[in-house]
Amino acid sequence: MNILLAISDAHEHSGDIWHAILHALEHSLLDTLISIPLLFLAYLLMEFLERKASAKMERTLGKIGPYGPIVGSLLGCVPQCGFSASASNLYTAGLITEGTLISVFLSTSDEAMIMLFSSPGSALEIIKLLITKIIFGIIFGFLLDGILKATRTKKVSVEMCKDCGCEEEKSIFLPALKHTLKMTLFIFVINLVLGFGMELLGDDKISQFLLSDSPFQPFVTALVGLIPNCAVSAIITKLYIAGHLSFGSTIAGLSTGAGIGLAVLFKSNPVKKENLRIVAFLYVSAVLCGILLNIIGL
Repeated sequence: MNILLAISDAHEHSGDIWHAILHALEHSLLDTLISIPLLFLAYLLMEFLERKASAKMERTLGKIGPYGPIVGSLLGCVPQCGFSASASNLYTAGLITEGTLISVFLSTSDEAMIMLFSSPGSALEIIKLLITKIIFGIIFGFLLDGILKATRTKKVSVEMCKDCGCEEEKSIFLPALKHTLKMTLFIFVINLVLGFGMELLGDDKISQFLLSDSPFQPFVTALVGLIPNCAVSAIITKLYIAGHLSFGSTIAGLSTGAGIGLAVLFKSNPVKKENLRIVAFLYVSAVLCGILLNIIGL
C-alpha cells in the first residue's frame, strides 16, 4: 500500500514538473517572439550607424542625448519587454545615454499592464502606475546623466560586428538578422530557465519571501525585480492585486523589473563596471521610489 502511495505521489510530482516545464516553455516562447521585431530594428539601426553614420548624424544624436530620459520613459512604458532589450543594445552602441537606459528600465512594466487589464475596475490603477513610473523614470534618468555630466557614454563607432564576419557583408539586413537570432536564442534560454524556477516555487512561497506587510518590502521586491525575466512583473502585479504588496513596494519591484533588458546589457556591453553601476543605480532608485510612495500612502 505504501509503495502504491509512493508511486502515486511520484507520478503526481512528475506531472507537476511537466506542467511547470510546459507553462514556462509557453511563456518563454511568447515573451521571446514579442521581443524579436524591436531587437531587429535596434540591430538594423546600429548596423546602419556603424557603417553609414556621418559626423553630422553623430552631432545630432549628441544634441538629442540630454532629452533622452523623457523619450525613454515614454517608450519604456509600452507593455512588453522587447524595448528594454533593444535599449540595452542601443546603449552599448553609444546611441543613448546611461540616464536614458535607466529611464527605460524604470518605466518598463512588462506583464504588469496585461495583468491589470485582466482585473476588473483596474483603469485607475493602470493610469496611476503608468504616470508614477514615467515620472520616476524621467527624474532618475536626468539625475544619472547629471551625475555623470555627459550626454553620451560611448562613441557611435563601437564595433558591434568586430571579428564576427558581419563586417564583410555589403547589406546591413543580414548582419542585423544574424545578431537578432543570436540574441533571441539567448533571451529564450534565460526566460525558460528562470520561468521554470518560478513555476516550481509558486506564488505562496514568493509572497512569503516578499515580506508581506513589512516596511522592508520595497528592498525585497526591488531585489526580486532584478531577476531578468518578464514573468517577474506578472507575479509582483498578481500579489499586488491580491493585497500582499503595497503600491510603493509594487512600483519598486516593477521598476527594477526591466525584463530581459539587464541580461542583454551584461551580454552585449563588455564594460562590466558600467553594467554594475547601472544595476546599483536602478536598485537604489527603485527602493527610494517604493519607500517614498509608502510614506505618502498611495
